Amino acid sequence: MSERYISPSVIRRLPKYHRCLKELQRNGVGRVSSSVLAHNLGFTASQVRQDFSCFGGFGQQGYGYNVESLLAEIASIIGVDKTHSAAIIGVGHLGHALVNNFRFATCGFELTVAFDANPELIGTKIGDVYIRDIKELESYFEEAPFDVAILTMPRELARDMARKVADMGVRGIWNFTNVDLSEEELGVSIENVHFADSLKILCYEISK
Repeated sequence: MSERYISPSVIRRLPKYHRCLKELQRNGVGRVSSSVLAHNLGFTASQVRQDFSCFGGFGQQGYGYNVESLLAEIASIIGVDKTHSAAIIGVGHLGHALVNNFRFATCGFELTVAFDANPELIGTKIGDVYIRDIKELESYFEEAPFDVAILTMPRELARDMARKVADMGVRGIWNFTNVDLSEEELGVSIENVHFADSLKILCYEISK
C-alpha cells in the first residue's frame, strides 16, 4: 500500500505543534484541548483537529489530548525522536554562529564535523566540533557518512557543493547560501533558508 499523501502545509505546521507542546510540558500541563493549542499558535481549533486527523487523530472528543503522548507522537512523525548526523560546510560567521548557538539535539540532529578551506580554521575546534579540510570531505564521508549537509559557504560555491554532497549520498541539505537549490535537480530533501524573506514579510506588514 502506498503512503498516504500529507499536504506540505500540514507537515510545516508539525514543528509548531511540537514546540508548543514542549512548552506546555515544561509548564507542567498534562492535558490540552484543540482550542488551547489553536489559541497558542494562531490557528483555528478545526485546523488543529484536521491536521491531527491526517495521522489518525490523537485525542478524544470533549477530553482533549494528553500532552506527553501527543508530543511523543508528533516527535515520532517528524523524526526528532531519532538522532540524525549533520556536517557544516563553510565555517564563516554564520557557520560559527550555528555551531555555537543552535541546539541541534532538540531537532533530532548531532553535529559531528565541520569543513572549511581556510588554513587558519582547519584543525581547530568550535566547542566539540572539529574543523577539517574541505579536501577531506569525500574521504571522511566514506568512513563516517552523515545524513545532512549544512551549507553556509559563499553563494557562488553553493550549487557545485550541493551536487557533490548529493552525489556522495547525503539524505538532505539545509541551505543557507541564498541560492535556491532544487530537490528535483539534486534528488535529496532540501530546506532553503532565506533570512531576508522573513524580514521582507515583516516589512510588508508594517508598511500597510
